[in-house]
Amino acid sequence: MARWPATDRTGAVILEPLQYLLGILSGSLVGFSLGLVGGGGSILAVPLMVYLVGVPNAHVAIGTSALAVAANAATGLVQHARAHHVKWRCGGMFAAAGVIGALAGSTFGKMVDGEKLLFLFALVMLLVGVLMLKGRGNPGNPGAECNREKAPKVLGYGFGSGLFSGFFGIGGGFLIVPGLVASTGMPILFAVGTSLVAVTAFGLTTAANYAFSGLVDWPLAILFIVGGAVGSFAGTRLASRLGAQTGRLTVVFATLIFAVAAYMLWRSAGAFVEI
Repeated sequence: MARWPATDRTGAVILEPLQYLLGILSGSLVGFSLGLVGGGGSILAVPLMVYLVGVPNAHVAIGTSALAVAANAATGLVQHARAHHVKWRCGGMFAAAGVIGALAGSTFGKMVDGEKLLFLFALVMLLVGVLMLKGRGNPGNPGAECNREKAPKVLGYGFGSGLFSGFFGIGGGFLIVPGLVASTGMPILFAVGTSLVAVTAFGLTTAANYAFSGLVDWPLAILFIVGGAVGSFAGTRLASRLGAQTGRLTVVFATLIFAVAAYMLWRSAGAFVEI
C-alpha cells in the first residue's frame, strides 16, 4: 500500500482536500503559539507536518516549516509592535548574531539523516519544556535596554540561538525569549514581542538555505502561512490581555511539548537502532 500522502516524481507532496484543511489548521496552531508566547511555533510545526499533514521527507518538513514560521512570526511582530511590546535595538542585535548561527546550523542540519534529526529534535523539545517552565515567573524590568555593556551577552545568546534554530529548522523563540530575559532583564511580554524580530530572521535564513537545495514545499508553506496569520492575531491579542498571567499558559504549553516530544521519540527511535 502506498504511503499517504502521494508524491510526484520530484518527491513533492500532492495535497488532497483533507490535507489542505489540516495544513491550515496546523498553521493556525503555530501562529497562535508564536503570538502568545513568542516561541514553540516551529517546535509544533515540524511534528505537525510530518505526523499530521503527512510530509514524508523530514528535511522538506523542516525547510517548509522554517518559511511558514518566519511569515507567521512577522505577522505576530506587527501586532506586538502596535502594542509597543518590541525593543527594536535588542531584537536587531539578537537577529544579526543569530543569522550567522542559523546559516551555519542549517548547512550542517542538511547533512544529518532525516529520522535521526527528528529524534534529536525531540530531545531538544524536552529541553524546551524545561526552559519554558523555569522562566515563567520572572517579572523583569520594563525599562531594560540593550547597551554596550550588555552587547556581548546579547550577541552571544543570539549566535547560540541561531545555531540551534538553523540546525533543527525552528524559529528558536523558545531560546530567544529566555535569552532576552537573561541578557537584558526585560519582562517576558516584551521578550515575546522582541523575540519575533529574531524568529523572523532565523526562519528566513534557514528557509532560504533549504530552498536552495529544493527542500521547501511551497503550496504547503502557503497553507501554513494563511492559517498562521489568523492564529497569530488571536495569540497576540490574548498575550496582551493576560500579561503576567502568561506563565500559567506556559505550563500548559510546556506539557504539550513534553507529550509531542515523547511521541516523536517513539516514532523516530528506530533510526538509532542497527538491524
